[in-house]
Amino acid sequence: MPLVDIHVIRDVFTPAQKQQLIEKVTEAMVAVEGENMRGVTWVKINEVASGDWAIGGERLTSEKVKAIAAGRAA
Repeated sequence: MPLVDIHVIRDVFTPAQKQQLIEKVTEAMVAVEGENMRGVTWVKINEVASGDWAIGGERLTSEKVKAIAAGRAA
């Protein structure tokens, strides 16, 4: 029974986007392991508080991630 953990920064993804993540990741797993595994494929979204996640020593906030996604920051 596969369990896929997805970690995101809180307040970046809408509930609809999180649902899309769940559906598409499930589809990807089923494409690899077969349709019979759909009912036992778990997808879990873990939200990390804004600023509690860092890359290269720089803390990421929900605002910064949204700016990156919009192409306003590198």
